[in-house]
Amino acid sequence: MAEYLEHPFGPLFDAESRVLILGSFPSVKSREQQFFYGHPQNRFWKVIAALCGEEPPVTIPDKKALILSHHLALWDTIGSCTITGSSDASIRDVRPNDLRIILDHAPIERIYCNGKTSYRLYEKHILPILDREAYCLPSTSPANAVWSLDRLIEAWQEVVNG
Repeated sequence: MAEYLEHPFGPLFDAESRVLILGSFPSVKSREQQFFYGHPQNRFWKVIAALCGEEPPVTIPDKKALILSHHLALWDTIGSCTITGSSDASIRDVRPNDLRIILDHAPIERIYCNGKTSYRLYEKHILPILDREAYCLPSTSPANAVWSLDRLIEAWQEVVNG
């Protein structure tokens, strides 16, 4: 059943964050955990850990430490929307997040979107306001089964290599 939801938690960044990674909107599991990429089958944490040469974090404090220690930032393109469960395909009535909350306080050099939905919504709702390009990376979602973990890690290299 579709429901209109506000994003349940804020961005993760600090004054040293240089790369911003944007998802679309938190999944049901992420909303339950009140933190990014909470579904156990989502490969985001494995990809980021591999890129940073670290073990995949398990706890939310460890996930926060991994992101911040590598000068990354996390948030989502969508601030509120109508959504059914965790389905990106069902998203409508989008209100974007105001990324200036991050961009005004961190020296972000590059913005990446985790998947086509995040990128499409960034292009439609955020690019016209900020006039800052974002780059689309393949989604780490379990729904993107055509991409193996190894292929995702390879495609995501530019996040840490520039």
